[in-house]
This record gives sequence, structure tokens and C-alpha cells, in this order.
Amino acid sequence: MLRSLFSGITGLRAHQTMLDVTGNNIANVNTAGFKSSQTVFEDTLSQLLQASGAPSGSNGGTNPAQVGLGVKVAGITTNFAQGAAQNTGRATDLMIQGDGLFAVKQDGQDLFTRSGSFNFDANGRLVTQDGAIVQGWGAVNGVVSSSLPPGAITLPVSAMLAPQATTTGALGGNLDAATAVGGVVASSMVAYDPQGAAHTISYTFTKTAADTWTMDAAEGATALGSSTLTFGPTGALTSASPVSVTAPWGGAIAVDAMGLTQYGGTPSATVTSQGGGSAPGTLQGFTISPDGTLVGVFSNGLKQNLGQVALATFVNPAGLEKSGNSTYRASADSGTAQIGVAGTGGRGKLASGLLEMSNVDLAQEFTNLIIAERGFQANSRVITTSDEILQDLVQLKR
Repeated sequence: MLRSLFSGITGLRAHQTMLDVTGNNIANVNTAGFKSSQTVFEDTLSQLLQASGAPSGSNGGTNPAQVGLGVKVAGITTNFAQGAAQNTGRATDLMIQGDGLFAVKQDGQDLFTRSGSFNFDANGRLVTQDGAIVQGWGAVNGVVSSSLPPGAITLPVSAMLAPQATTTGALGGNLDAATAVGGVVASSMVAYDPQGAAHTISYTFTKTAADTWTMDAAEGATALGSSTLTFGPTGALTSASPVSVTAPWGGAIAVDAMGLTQYGGTPSATVTSQGGGSAPGTLQGFTISPDGTLVGVFSNGLKQNLGQVALATFVNPAGLEKSGNSTYRASADSGTAQIGVAGTGGRGKLASGLLEMSNVDLAQEFTNLIIAERGFQANSRVITTSDEILQDLVQLKR
């Protein structure tokens, strides 16, 4: 039989595979996080018709004469180039800006994906659209330990932030140097006791000498302490700071007065900090930072870390096996997953409210369609021509 007949058949098979790959790329042009594939061809074995000959003293060398036996698909490679960003406005939609994949677990399998379309299930766990559990680290009292093995990330919807007692404070602004002796400037701050109850503490600054003021703290009619503030020739505070104010619930509040000055001008003394004290707070919302940290926003205005999304990198990401649902699994040639924090170890950063779209280039794919079609047609013509030659050979004997 003619070798060209079988070479044409291998050409049909190879270009059919190329057509399949190209068709799949086009079908997934709008699939979030999809990475296009490319077909690579290589020739098969060649039949040796004449071996090469070494040159001798009187004759030159001869090259080998070989006839190829067709083509085969050498591989189908995945292109992990960055896809375009699509703004969704959903806080749980995440896009990786750079290398890395999200680590997810489904039915006990460790899978990986570039599609960051996530949401929270009824148990508060961050999951994919197919229910795979996104892997990361939970926070304990606002502290995330990324050195521990990753697990499910849970949004504690019913979480309550415990109240914190006010232990420090800070004063800032100006006390007018032109104020007459006996002049008064007033300010106030809200302090919280260990149970989260609010207490309004008033501060009264009374000028007692050219560069000296007395600061009296009180809650209503209850005095909480008195301190002397002394200023130097340049208007800066020269007396000791912080000053101690008795807390209404017992203990003391250390008030830093170094922010106060005595310059000429309108008095503007005020409390610039209330020392981190807070009322109890319930979870009102959350944000996700570029390093994947899930930050809870509470009703008392405070924020606390709730967890962190993990990213995985591979030595050879092209060696990953596609496992459906826009996920990959590790293979013998991909290497093991290196789990870590976004923005470290070569991993990209995360952008919340965005999705990475498919990196399929339609112009290139339509060109590949033409190439595959013409290649298929050319190989079918080889088969047709070989068949005609065989027919002529058969008809030699009538």
C-alpha cells in the first residue's frame, strides 16, 4: 500500500484534534478564568531508504534517504497568560493579578482554579459556584496564622466583637497664648468601660499663669483628676506627659497631652484619640484586601481580620490536569502545590469586585480554524490522490 495514504490519515487525525482544541477555546471565550490551549504537532517515524555513507579518500559522503510516515500531536499546551478584568462589584468575586491559583477542596479532592467567582453558603463557608470549599486560614482574635495547614474560610455572621475599656487618650490642638489668666477652654471625649457602656469625660483647661494651665477631668459633677500643663517659650508642652485621669469605672486613663500647643490664635484644644475603647459590635460587612485577608466591619466602627484566602503556585503550571468545572489537579509533571499568601513567593495579588475573564484571542482562534480546515482538506486530498493511483494500478489488469 502507498505510504502517502497512511500519512494522509495521520494528518486528518492531527488536524481534527487541532479543530477540537480550537473549538473548545472558542466555546469558552466567556468562561471566567479559562486558559486557552494550543495544539503542537510533530512528525512520526521515518522509513530509511538509504543509509548515510561516510566520505572516503576518493569519494564524498552520502546523506541518508528517508520517507516520513505522517504526523502526530506532540502535545496540547495550556496558555496561563493573564486574562482581562471584568468589574462585577461583588465583594466575593476575586481576581488574581499575576501568578497563582485558588486552592479549593471538593469531595475530598485538592483542586485549583483561576475562576474567582465565590460566595458564602448556608454555613458561612466561602465556596465556588459548584460548591467547592475555598481554602485559606481562619483568624483567632483577629490574628491569622498562615503557617498552619489551610482549611475552610468561614464568615461568622453572628460574631460579636467584645467591648474594650478605654485605657489611653490623646489631646491635640491649641490653647490661645493670649487667653487671660482665669480663661477657660473646654473639650470632651467618650470613654468605654469594660462592659462597653459609654461615659462622657469633659476636660476643662483653665489658665493659671502666663505659660501654665490646669486640666480638670470630670464626668458630670464627679471629678476625675486634675493636672498642670506647662508650656515653654516656643509654645510646646514642657510638663510631663501622659497625664493620668481616673476612669469612672476605676483604674486610670493615660492621656497623652504632647499634641497640645500654646500659640496665639483661636483655641482649638480637642481630644484626638480615645485609646481604642469601644462598645460591643456586631458584624455588618466585610472587605477583602490584596493579600486575601477577609476583614470584618463591625457596628462599633472597628475592623477585625476574620480569615485569609490562600493561593497555590506550581513549578510547572502547564503540567496541571484539567478536571472540569474550570478546575485543575496536580500531576506528576506539575510539581506539588506551594500554598502561601497572595503577594508573596511569586504569587499575584488579589483584587476584590473583579473577575478574570478568558484569555482566548478570538482573532487567533479563527485563524487557527482556517489553518486546521486547510490542513484537513490538504490531507484528504492526499488520500484521494493515493486512492486514484491505487485505482489506476488495479486497472492495469483488465
